[in-house]
Amino acid sequence: MSPPDKKSQARQMEFVTLVAGGQNFCIEITQIREIRRWTPVTILPHSPQYVLGVINLRGAVIPIIDLAAKLGFERISPSERHVIIITAIEDRIVGLLVESVSEILGIGSDMVRETPRSPEDATIRAILGVIAVGDDMTKVINLSALQPGAEQVPA
Repeated sequence: MSPPDKKSQARQMEFVTLVAGGQNFCIEITQIREIRRWTPVTILPHSPQYVLGVINLRGAVIPIIDLAAKLGFERISPSERHVIIITAIEDRIVGLLVESVSEILGIGSDMVRETPRSPEDATIRAILGVIAVGDDMTKVINLSALQPGAEQVPA
């Protein structure tokens, strides 16, 4: 019997690709509860700039984070063409405002490359790795670094 090849040992993963701040990102599909159109939020006073407010989703109060602003890009001016991705971050439900959702990307876990480290590691804490998709690099989001109360990624 021949030894198993390395590719067969790679775990198959699925990601939802999205655009925030004009950049391509993705979130593992198992962390997404639903994708919905933008709806106005209830603004909370004294919230960080990246927290847009909260929505009532079937009786649950869900904070909505502007993903672009949280990652240090220009804030999104929400409109009906934008999307909220409802995610499960550890034991919390959080909505992420993004510009658009593109597709489901199925890849082997060996396709996710480690994020290059720089002297300023704090700036990339929100990125778990990168995936080469054609000529572009899609960044895998670390949802734990995005939740309200987590140390903010510097702009």
